[in-house]
Amino acid sequence: MRKDSRLEDCTLCPRQCHVNRVMGQKGYCKETADVVVARAALHMWEEACISGKDGSGTVFFAGCNMGCVFCQNYHIARNEVGKKISVERLAEIFLELQGQSANNINLVTPTHYVPQIIDALDLAKERGLRLPVVYNTSGYEKVETLQMLKGYVDIYLPDFKYMDPELAQEYSHALDYPEYAKEALQEMVRQVGSPDVDEITGLMKKGVIVRHLVLPGHVRDSKKVIRYLYETYGDQIMISIMNQYTPMPQVAEDSLLKRKVTKREYEKVVDYALEIGVEYGFIQEGEVASDSFIPEFDETGV
Repeated sequence: MRKDSRLEDCTLCPRQCHVNRVMGQKGYCKETADVVVARAALHMWEEACISGKDGSGTVFFAGCNMGCVFCQNYHIARNEVGKKISVERLAEIFLELQGQSANNINLVTPTHYVPQIIDALDLAKERGLRLPVVYNTSGYEKVETLQMLKGYVDIYLPDFKYMDPELAQEYSHALDYPEYAKEALQEMVRQVGSPDVDEITGLMKKGVIVRHLVLPGHVRDSKKVIRYLYETYGDQIMISIMNQYTPMPQVAEDSLLKRKVTKREYEKVVDYALEIGVEYGFIQEGEVASDSFIPEFDETGV
């Protein structure tokens, strides 16, 4: 890996920890400059235009700059699992996923590894990588970091978790989340433009899909998120309204987070989206809040 000054005084994300990751220091994301990956495999449970019939080539990176208290991937977010790999190995993984007929390369929780990912993509493209690249993020991003990815990312797949700063602070210790998420989304749309979906395969070639996970007891904030997204971007983005919130052991004592989203709560958000005119996006049907959405982080494919 080439020496990158951005990792010596890390300000890649809004946490701006200013730690020297090259020297082994860890900031909020709990990661040094070493790339740590927990899983690299075909994934069938993304939106239909991402997974398709063959699956999305997901690479789950360890560590996270967000740290939501309810995180279903908390084992990797806290750096409890995963394998250290070189940039060269990461490039090989991209090519191996392409060889498995992946529809795209899906970078999951990639923010704190952007310089290394760019190096790996350069190597992989030299060796024949031709798949679209998906940047799958919490939305807690700096515009300056996203600008580094121009020309590398084809599809942005950000969350927009909260509109209420106090809720963002309570659940993610990020009072400034809405501010950064808004600015980040604007940059994403500027880079890749409106969604472009192949008429034959149904697969997305470029564009932005914004995910919003409905949380138990917070329908009002969900409505605010949906309204902001639609009034600001209309059909420039797809909106994916998700009901797969899964109560995890670490929130067993929280009066709201310890339960699933009710059918009525989710319906209220979807009905509201339809009322204000949202047509371009995804909803989930049926009882989907299940551990089946949580893959095994067993270093498969790493």
